[in-house]
Amino acid sequence: MDKSRNPLLIIISFFSIYVIWGSTYLLNKIAVTELPPFMLASVRFISAGILIFIIALISGVKLTITKKQLLNTTIAGFLFLTLGNGLVVWALKYVDSSFAALEISAQPLVVLILMRIFEGKKIQAMSVVGVILGVIGIYLLVSQKQLLTSEDSVLGVLMIFTCMISWGYGSLFVGKADLPSNYFVNTGYQMLMGGFMLMLNSYLFGETWSLPMDWSFKVQYSLILLIIFGSIVAFTSFNYLLKVVSPEKVATSTYVNPIIATGLGWYFLKEQITTQTIVAAIILLTGVYFINTKKKLVIYSRFRDKKRQL
Repeated sequence: MDKSRNPLLIIISFFSIYVIWGSTYLLNKIAVTELPPFMLASVRFISAGILIFIIALISGVKLTITKKQLLNTTIAGFLFLTLGNGLVVWALKYVDSSFAALEISAQPLVVLILMRIFEGKKIQAMSVVGVILGVIGIYLLVSQKQLLTSEDSVLGVLMIFTCMISWGYGSLFVGKADLPSNYFVNTGYQMLMGGFMLMLNSYLFGETWSLPMDWSFKVQYSLILLIIFGSIVAFTSFNYLLKVVSPEKVATSTYVNPIIATGLGWYFLKEQITTQTIVAAIILLTGVYFINTKKKLVIYSRFRDKKRQL
C-alpha cells in the first residue's frame, strides 16, 4: 500500500479543505473591511510561508529544491494565491462572503471544462447534466436585481470568475508538475512566492500598508486564524490531496464550503440570504453532485444496454 495514501490523513485533509476553508470567507471579509486586499493576502501568505520553513528546519526537513521545482512552485503560487486568492479577497470588498462562496462552488464545473480543453477528457452523461444545472444555478445567483444594480458588485462577480479559472488550471498544473516531494515544503514555497507577487501587486496598485498594532482586535484575530489554519493547515492538505486523489474529488470541497460560509456570514455579519440565492445554491450544488458522481445516467445506461442486446 502506498504510504502517501494514508486513509486517515486523507480524511483529515478533506476536513481541512471542507470546513476550515469554508470559514476563510468570513475571516477575509472581516479583515478586508480595514486592510487593502493585496496587502492582506500578502501578509497572510508570506507569514505562513516563513512559519512553514521555520517548522521544517526545526523538524530537520530539508528545504533545498531544484530550479525546476522552484519555477513550478512559483507558477503554482501565482495561479492559486496571487491570482486565485488575491482577487477573491479584493472581490469581497464588493460582495458578501456567502455570495462569493456560492459562486466559487461552481469550481468543479470549471475544472471539468478545463480538463476537457487541455487534457481531452471525455465529459460523461452525468457530468453534462451537472454542467447544465451549474450554468442555471450560476445564472440565478448572479442575475439578482440587488446585485446587478451595483457596478462594483458586478466587478466582484467577474473577479471571482477569473479566480475560478486560475484555481482550476492550477489544480491541473499541480497534479502533473515536478514539485517538492515534501508537501509541507511545497506549500511553503508556494506561499512565499505567491505572497511576494501579491506584495508587488500591492505596491503597483498603490496600497497603503500599516502595522499590526494599528489594526483592530478582530482583524488581528482573523489574520492569525487565516495564517495558521487557512494557510498552513488547509493549503498543505490541499497540495497533499492533489497528489493522491483526482482534481475532481478535491474540487468537491465546494459542496461544504458555501454551507459553512453562508452560515457564518449570516450569523456573524448579518448577511442577507434571499430565496433566489437558496434556489440557486440548491441547483448549483446539485449540478456539482452530478459532475462528481461516479454513477451513470440511468436513461443513458439503459439505452446502451438495450443497444447491446440488439
